[in-house]
Amino acid sequence: MAAISSLSRLLPLSLPLPSLLSTQTLPAIAIHIHIPASLSGIWDSVLRAVPKKKTSYGKKRSRQLAGKALKDTIAINKCPACGAPKRSHLLCPDCVATITITVSSFYHAHPSDIYSLAVTKSHILSVSGASSLNIHSTSQPELPLAQSFTGVHKLGCHHVVTSADGKTAATVGFDGLVRIWSFNGDSWVENTDINSSQRICDIWAPALSDDGQYLAGTTTDGRVKVWDLLDNATQIRELESKGSFGMCISLSSDGAHTATGHQSGNVYVFNNETGRIVHSLSGLVEPVRCVAFSPGGKYIAAAGDSRVIVLYERLSGEQAANFTGHNSWITSLDWSETGEYLLSSSLDGKVKVWSIERNACVATHSESDQAIWSVKWLPRFNRTDRFVTAGANRAITFYREATGA
Repeated sequence: MAAISSLSRLLPLSLPLPSLLSTQTLPAIAIHIHIPASLSGIWDSVLRAVPKKKTSYGKKRSRQLAGKALKDTIAINKCPACGAPKRSHLLCPDCVATITITVSSFYHAHPSDIYSLAVTKSHILSVSGASSLNIHSTSQPELPLAQSFTGVHKLGCHHVVTSADGKTAATVGFDGLVRIWSFNGDSWVENTDINSSQRICDIWAPALSDDGQYLAGTTTDGRVKVWDLLDNATQIRELESKGSFGMCISLSSDGAHTATGHQSGNVYVFNNETGRIVHSLSGLVEPVRCVAFSPGGKYIAAAGDSRVIVLYERLSGEQAANFTGHNSWITSLDWSETGEYLLSSSLDGKVKVWSIERNACVATHSESDQAIWSVKWLPRFNRTDRFVTAGANRAITFYREATGA
């Protein structure tokens, strides 16, 4: 208490303390700044640029597509073929029910792997690791065996090709020899005049001109040899490439160009008149096992171990399209008669049909799990598309579209 009394004497309680929370009112201060009109416009644009809460384009598009899909699911329209009502996003069930794919096989058509097929308007020629050449007739729905030649190539045969007119064929054996065959209107016969001379030899992949006059073949060192079959099989030209194994060859229907595929992954296009390379096509870095000109000559298709089919423009050499979908080496290619579709086979037994217009695979067949070495389109029979395959299962398999109830 004494301390408090002394403190009160130092600081009298009656002394007014300064007010720390004064409520005095200060006069308002006005600030005037002149902003030019140009700066005012910029400021307005900055304010407008401030992002507002919006629905993203992706979300909005997804909602639109979801609504469209729902509309397609419940919408009903009329089938343009039969006139029956159907859902707009589905094929007509009445029309589709009448379309089936018929598959028939000739098992053990050869005693070993069937390596190559060739097709004419009336026959299918097949060769294998055995020495025989078998010929099936395509003029009848059952595709019966019409002819069979044994002992054609003692060590087996790896290639057979025919001319577009269906009058000439060539087979190439593992012995390095080439045999020429002629169709006389009723049956196939060996051209003994050419074969006895053995002038055509030491090639791997052969190709015949449309009229059957010229035979071209690739060699193991990358050259291309050309013979005139009407001039007693005289060699008339030898084309030079970059020295890599020539694995496949194709001649354009107009006879102007030759395309070859090589183990190096290169595809070369030769001008047949000058004998020079006009295009060295890139895009495939692994061995090219098959190359084919389209029927009209607009495209060149090439494929192989890269598992990709590449389409090139013949005149410019530019890539036109890439087809992906095979999971194994592609072993064979063949164009349909109209050039609308491309047929391919692979080492895992898959066969695919590609639409050139849609740039997409429209059908996949996998009846075999063994290698398919060759595929060919067949001539249309009663407006029905057909093709044939052959490979390691030693069978020749026919696919055809069948209509009926």
